[in-house]
Amino acid sequence: MQRSVSATENSSEQEKLAVRRYSKPARDSFQMRATKFEFEQRFWIIGLIFFMGFGLSRVDHTYFAVGLLHLLAPGLDPDSARGTFYLRLIFAGGAALLFLAAALRTWATAYLRAEIVHDASQHSEALLADGPYRYVRNPLYLANLPMAAGIGVMASRLGWLFIVLGVWIFVYRLILREEDGLLQSQGDSYRAYLKAVPRFWPALTPRLPSGHGIPHWGQAVAAEMIFWLFGVAVLCFALTLNIKLTGIVFASSFAVYFIAVPILTKRAAASAAKSAQRK
Repeated sequence: MQRSVSATENSSEQEKLAVRRYSKPARDSFQMRATKFEFEQRFWIIGLIFFMGFGLSRVDHTYFAVGLLHLLAPGLDPDSARGTFYLRLIFAGGAALLFLAAALRTWATAYLRAEIVHDASQHSEALLADGPYRYVRNPLYLANLPMAAGIGVMASRLGWLFIVLGVWIFVYRLILREEDGLLQSQGDSYRAYLKAVPRFWPALTPRLPSGHGIPHWGQAVAAEMIFWLFGVAVLCFALTLNIKLTGIVFASSFAVYFIAVPILTKRAAASAAKSAQRK
């Protein structure tokens, strides 16, 4: 009888230790997570980060590409033919990062669906563990890092640093908000997913078996076309060093986004309505 009481007391003490151990991180995560307003306005907030980053060229007059060139080849004149060639390579590297981001976002959107990815509201009613979500829990947010670094090559040195850090901190706060919502709605199934799949840095091999989900590549490419065109814009600058042409491509990418996404959303709503009528 005495042993039974001791075991109960030990179990109780372990539970108290566990509560103390995890209560502080839980509070910290709650304090760091994005607000509902930030989540709903995430597109514009990320845009504001880029706007502020490019505005820092008034403080730091050395552009990132030139600074990187000086770092890699201190004695090379950026205005020389050889220096211009290497500057073009740096901008081409930025375009490659953007194409990588676009490919990852397209892969993730193909499984999650465009109307969910680009919806202002948070969706926590279902847990997806297929496609890239078998390697990393947040492939869409992960893709924002190479996107920030790729576009940032056209900013100043300080601007590049501000953009990359600003985007990383903001998407991390968005992740904390989504995780909280999924924990509340999915419970133990999401806790098991948290243990199996990394939050941000992808595993080299899939951590879960395939769910045999069917990717929808057409709508995914259309929904993420803005990121593909971002890559085209920076690549155009790498090839031509023509800022006007680059600006036109950037402007067209936003036009495509604001046209394609509403169309995809309406089609998805119409398809859902038809499915409901059939049931």
